[in-house]
Amino acid sequence: MASRYPIGGQALLEGVMMRGPRSWSVAVRTPDGAIAASAYPLPWNAAAHPWVRWPFVRGVWVLAEQLAIGMRALRLSAAYSLQEATGASVETTERQLTWTMAIGIVVVLAVFIAGPALAAKLGGHAVGARSSVAQNLLEGAIRLGLFLGYILLISLVPGVRRTYQYHGAEHKTIAAYEAGDPFEPEVVDRYSTLHVRCGTNFLFIVLFLTIIVGLGIDMMVHGLPLAITARLVAIPILAGGGYEVIRAAGRDPDSRALHIVSLPGLALQKITTRPPDHSQIEVAVKAIEAVIAAETAADAAADSR
Repeated sequence: MASRYPIGGQALLEGVMMRGPRSWSVAVRTPDGAIAASAYPLPWNAAAHPWVRWPFVRGVWVLAEQLAIGMRALRLSAAYSLQEATGASVETTERQLTWTMAIGIVVVLAVFIAGPALAAKLGGHAVGARSSVAQNLLEGAIRLGLFLGYILLISLVPGVRRTYQYHGAEHKTIAAYEAGDPFEPEVVDRYSTLHVRCGTNFLFIVLFLTIIVGLGIDMMVHGLPLAITARLVAIPILAGGGYEVIRAAGRDPDSRALHIVSLPGLALQKITTRPPDHSQIEVAVKAIEAVIAAETAADAAADSR
């Protein structure tokens, strides 16, 4: 392997998902203490569609793909625990997760995008924020406050703490891989639970960009319904921009500007990650080993053609 594969991940229910350029994997700690790991090809072949690698477009593509495989990974992790413990069917779990994902997207757009815009526009005059700049700053403050409050609130849920520990294990394992260190729990555990390419950092950057874009929208459109609609339509563009920022930060860790931009997101990861124990690191290691094996096999198959 001439260079290391770009790998990202996601914490699951008692497990970790890892994603490479062409494949993804899931590793889960089963109720009997074993680790079940499996790898799968990504649902879409990006090589067949070069346009998905264009700047900004690739961010939207990766986000859509991450939602798709993330939902399936959650289904698999739930199946390992729920099916063995209660006999719940995999199909039922998938339907539940599909509806949960769809409802969750609607709620996120309503609460974090439309809600703050509505509150800032209608309530801005009451607090003396009459200019577009003042109203957008108020809107951004409400949006970021809701986001921080949500993170703090769910961190109090007992079961979420273990998921945050797996989140930390995912970050540590990816950092060890990027540094070229062996996948031994004692070695992996030396690394930080914070990572610049984390989804928490991505979400914060996107929410911050809504303040800047909101100013531009208010200069071009008039009327509350149009302003809110334009903000919702702009989400894919903001997602593409946020992806480019964290991608650049991951490729150039010595950039002072990118480090400063990433500082708030890294600070929030102190809430969304927790130090894992060695058994959780073992699960993350199995996940990354599975996706590396799949990527290596894909390289070998391509070379043999």
